[in-house]
Amino acid sequence: MADIARLVRDIADEIAAIPERGDVATYIPPLATIDPGHFGLCIVTVDGAVHAAGDTDEPFSIQSVSKVFALTQALGKIGDTLWRRVGREPSGTPFNSIVQLEREQGIPRNPFINAGALVVADVNLSGHEPRVAIGELLRFVRYLADDDTIAIDEKVARAEQATGFRNVALANYMKAFGNLTHPPELTLGVYFHQCAIAMSCRQLAMAGRYLMHGGLYEPGGARVVSPQRARRINALMLTCGHYDASGDFAFRVGLPGKSGVGGGILAIAPGQASIAVWSPGLNENGNSKLGTLALEKIAEVTGWSVFDR
Repeated sequence: MADIARLVRDIADEIAAIPERGDVATYIPPLATIDPGHFGLCIVTVDGAVHAAGDTDEPFSIQSVSKVFALTQALGKIGDTLWRRVGREPSGTPFNSIVQLEREQGIPRNPFINAGALVVADVNLSGHEPRVAIGELLRFVRYLADDDTIAIDEKVARAEQATGFRNVALANYMKAFGNLTHPPELTLGVYFHQCAIAMSCRQLAMAGRYLMHGGLYEPGGARVVSPQRARRINALMLTCGHYDASGDFAFRVGLPGKSGVGGGILAIAPGQASIAVWSPGLNENGNSKLGTLALEKIAEVTGWSVFDR
């Protein structure tokens, strides 16, 4: 068994020395000002031990990583009827592409591309005001992480609303096909605010524990989702969690993972660990460049890849 504490420290030290760190997201102004030199890594193992190094307690905008928690919440509300409105297949296109929506009659390929996440946000809105819906999701994330300090970065939320023209187009396009039940501006309000949730690596790794524990909050604790649903969420993370680079992430890392353009990645080693990494510089596919490298090293040393069983 690898010495996880030492592994985390060694990776943080190695990453700190790499000069080429990728490019921060610039289309959301607050993200454009983030120092690409940041790096944080936290691993929570199945026995409850927490191993962290680097900027592990620095909050960052989790962006599309929030889609994992929003999906979990939506499945809890309407169950498998969700899949009548959103697919479960990899997209093979950028996360904000509109091309497939026209060809596939307004049904997004999966819940982790932006169009699919908007459908999920529409489900979670459930006739409420957006403020109520996002409050429910925020309470859920706080419960998962056991941390009531997690909050929404209102500056990021406002910037999302001011610059999210492609998401506005996606929402209106799906409304035209009848795949949004609420006014697009209300669904968009939920989506923009969930993307603006700010968390640290430590908080994010804690929040992902239920997917490590087969749906349990903790061993012997309350059930968040059924074992089958936990497996299926993990499967979607593996096949769709990195957009058009999901296949490459599975090839290199072999773990369920969900990335965000804020530079965060949540990765799950079922039955072994919940892992959060943050490095704001992105690769050409919009995923954390050095975060992906760190996860590849972790999988190599620990053998946690789902394909090694």
